[in-house]
Amino acid sequence: MLAPVAWRTPPRKYGPWEQIASNITEALVRKGFDVTLFATSDSITKGKLKSICKSGYEEDKELDPKVEECMHISYLMEQAHEYDIIHNNFDFLPLTYSNLVKTPMVTTIHGFSSPKIIPVYKRFNDINNYVSISYADRSKQLDYIANVYNGINPDSFTLRKEQGSYLLYFGRIHHDKGTHESINIALKAKMKLIIAGYIQDEGYYREKVEPYIDGEQIIYTGNAGPEQRDKLLGEAYALLHPINFKEPFGLSVAESMFCGTPVIAFKKGSMPELIEDEKTGFLVNNIDEAVDVIPQIKTIDRHYCSQRAQSKFSVDKMTEDYIKVYKKIL
Repeated sequence: MLAPVAWRTPPRKYGPWEQIASNITEALVRKGFDVTLFATSDSITKGKLKSICKSGYEEDKELDPKVEECMHISYLMEQAHEYDIIHNNFDFLPLTYSNLVKTPMVTTIHGFSSPKIIPVYKRFNDINNYVSISYADRSKQLDYIANVYNGINPDSFTLRKEQGSYLLYFGRIHHDKGTHESINIALKAKMKLIIAGYIQDEGYYREKVEPYIDGEQIIYTGNAGPEQRDKLLGEAYALLHPINFKEPFGLSVAESMFCGTPVIAFKKGSMPELIEDEKTGFLVNNIDEAVDVIPQIKTIDRHYCSQRAQSKFSVDKMTEDYIKVYKKIL
């Protein structure tokens, strides 16, 4: 299992790709598979851990990202002959080894950072096995062996039957994720908004987010860890997810529904695959529509939200789907 090395696996707070690599690894180990996780040295797993990078380069700014990535990927590839299959959660760089190793590789495409990287996937299309994490995030130029939705450990989230009183924004602080739009929704709705997330774009935060934080109606709690995440999501009235890009998945959306908390999201990317409109949340097109549906959140059955999330986005469902992929490849 090849995880990224931006953050520890599993991440202490932010790190969605590392989190999914961890979820798959630990579930496979529980099922009796012999799994070696290639990740940072401080990573935690019940499988076998191999590493050449001492820590994530986002956690230690003295590290050079490209150097760490090259060392990490080559370290696995030099040992590729020892394994039956390589599961790549590291984007496109490992594909460049495809013709140099005999071990079959399955690559989960966690999203395309830019159309410019698609030629790499396309070049190795015939000898690789690509898995999408939503049908919305597929490229017509590529062939796919399967679609497997990201899976979440239900034990990490608590179903809370009572609705909270605040709106929640949970995710990286960036224009793509709609932090500023969430603030506008809360201000128009005259509701309290709690913002939790990793500041990915400092300029955006200073210009579009920080001026509105007053500690009363608009509150920023920082980058939340697992325990705080469960509490914040579970005790919210609704999660706001007004994205400005075609998001491949959206872990916080599924996590929120695990807690029974409905989601109000812009109808872009994978959101129609994650959210059952008017059943687990609302799909809207703009800020005004988001404000209009806020009173309707009370009609959502929180228990149904959680049940549907577990049926579609549980770690067990994801793992079983990946096992089918492995068997097909082998």
